[in-house]
Amino acid sequence: MKHHHKLYDAIIVGGGHNGLVAASYLAMAGKSVLLLEAQGELGGATTSAKPFPEYEARLSRYSYLVSLLPDQIVADLGIRFTTLERSIASYTPDPRNAHEEGLLVSAAWDESTARSFRRLTGSDREGQAWGTFYGEIAQLAQRLAPAFLQPLQRAKQLKAAIGLPEVWRYLMEVPIGEVIRERFGDDLVRGVVLTDALIGTFASADELQANRCFLYHLIGNGTGQWRVPLGGMGALVRELCRVATWQGVEIKLQSRVAALESGPMGIRVETESGESYRAKDVLFAGAPQHLDRLRGRTSPASREGSQLKINMLLSRLPRLKSGVDPQLAFAGTFHVNESFSQLEAAYHGASGGAMPVPLPLEMYCHTLSDPSILSAELIAKGFQTLTLFGLHTPAKLFDADPQGATARAQACALASLNQYLAEPIESVLAPCRDGGLAMEVKSPLDVEQAIGLPRGNIFHRDLDFPFLEDDEADAGGLRWGAETDDPHLYLAGAGARRGGGVSGIAGHNAAMALLAKD
Repeated sequence: MKHHHKLYDAIIVGGGHNGLVAASYLAMAGKSVLLLEAQGELGGATTSAKPFPEYEARLSRYSYLVSLLPDQIVADLGIRFTTLERSIASYTPDPRNAHEEGLLVSAAWDESTARSFRRLTGSDREGQAWGTFYGEIAQLAQRLAPAFLQPLQRAKQLKAAIGLPEVWRYLMEVPIGEVIRERFGDDLVRGVVLTDALIGTFASADELQANRCFLYHLIGNGTGQWRVPLGGMGALVRELCRVATWQGVEIKLQSRVAALESGPMGIRVETESGESYRAKDVLFAGAPQHLDRLRGRTSPASREGSQLKINMLLSRLPRLKSGVDPQLAFAGTFHVNESFSQLEAAYHGASGGAMPVPLPLEMYCHTLSDPSILSAELIAKGFQTLTLFGLHTPAKLFDADPQGATARAQACALASLNQYLAEPIESVLAPCRDGGLAMEVKSPLDVEQAIGLPRGNIFHRDLDFPFLEDDEADAGGLRWGAETDDPHLYLAGAGARRGGGVSGIAGHNAAMALLAKD
């Protein structure tokens, strides 16, 4: 074993976006920082890749849009990173009649959106209910978002500070399914609302875990607006790497941590390659389950990942049976078989061990907003990308036969989408030299193997509400949501309190927790 005798102020374990954010903040504060990344490249779930060798197209492999990354972090670190607004929020074909126009919702409420609600439901009631509901949530988001970069507050304290008791009640205390049924009458409209409570978590509409997911999807930067990263997620990684390196962070790739040994004076970190480093503190930006394993502990039970991810390269966008312009339909989030009843049926079926049929899907076309991830030649030919998530496909469905189950899930996803297309999606997928089509499928097990997300869970473990419950005793000494029972060890990844999503919030808060004790 090779021992390095330098004592760092901090070692960051994990070079995803959170680890890079934490490292940059600490280095800016004058700390000596070493970042250890297990893979041969930085980025983790936010990497971009060229999955189809014959095509110059760099896709965000595991994540896609940006909402939760606070403007404050971008400004603090001097990140040169641009996100683009989408004019369309979502399009949802009607499962009751694929040839009807479905529901087209603009990013900003307009008359065309009002007409779409009216055409779908026969009146203005649902559209008015939509405007009222999301107006209330927008108020909450504006007041709540700044608290994510501040020390944790108790629920009672934060509720009083926000001053929206009824909105707080129905988002934090009552299952979101109950609220949706009360506020909306149409099954399809109910489902579109529910989708924000499900991406990233395997839950019924009647569980508070769905509320937590819903909240994280709708509070980003006080607006909840989902934006397209210019250049793909890889552009964010490159900028975070540039900032960290410029601030003096030492970065070592292919340095998977094999052991941690904590003592009164700090922590010693060993890697699988036989390197040994010492630091006063360690910020762990990987999953808490991996940290527990290194410490010889058993992790609490948590939900498993439940999203199927399919990346596609298309020679052009497919036509829809409804006749809606695909340039509009795919510009926002395209919902497939996501009425409220379909989503609940899929959840209960998957809970019983069955692959959902029809499979609920969400997808969007990055290149309609940002073609820069394609070469000039592909842009000139009209190529487009399509990113697809299949919901309620938990890891357990893939355990017995990973390869066979992935093939079945892929077939279910394509069949579900093709119900609403005037031509099968296979007919517009770009051809590959090996005779296949430009389509990359990742099950939850594939995601776990590739980037270490436990059971493919993009949040690492069950989400918490972004506050301390009033009955949490001393809350284990939590102040920033990063602290552990070891004063030299902090959580800096998605599994930290307030860590979910591509936000950098967990990295920021872990750095603040360490700096606060100086």
